[in-house]
Amino acid sequence: VAKCGLLRYRPAGGGAFWVDSQQKRYVPVKGDHVIGIVTAKAGDVFKLDVGGSEPASLSYLAFEGATKRNRPNVQVGDLIYGQFLVANKDMEPEMVCIDSSGKSSGMGIIGQDGFLFKVSLGLIRKLLAPKCEIIQELSQLYPFELVLGMNGRIWVKAKTVQQTLIIVNILEASEYMTAEQRRQALAKLSGN
Repeated sequence: VAKCGLLRYRPAGGGAFWVDSQQKRYVPVKGDHVIGIVTAKAGDVFKLDVGGSEPASLSYLAFEGATKRNRPNVQVGDLIYGQFLVANKDMEPEMVCIDSSGKSSGMGIIGQDGFLFKVSLGLIRKLLAPKCEIIQELSQLYPFELVLGMNGRIWVKAKTVQQTLIIVNILEASEYMTAEQRRQALAKLSGN
């Protein structure tokens, strides 16, 4: 089956090639940072929906400072930002919330009072690019927190619900707007 897309190259991080396409379902890749939703607790392991064909597993020991006595307080429905330790077609994807030195490095449970939404995998790659203009322009509008998952999920939280929803709408629309259209929309919102 032929699929259409554009071959891209990212020199940073050892160099990586990918096909930029309008892919709908996320395929887990080792090292990818994603946002998962806890769907079940099974003994010492949490099951997470990461938007792929099967759930990912996450051990309670895969958090900074976690021990048998000091377990993280993870509940069904929680949002987890982590990275894939194992991701291949023959094994269940396995996530961790620590880097190679055992530090959280920003990974873990995401706050409950933000807004989670899904965008295309192509838009996520654009937003994750170094010095992304869209994010730089939005940061001039309001202060906000933002978590971007390679699986197409975005979590955002601003000072108010209204500001959060404005940021969500601009991020969603930015896939179809030119840079000039985006700047005009942001200028209207900021009153300039």
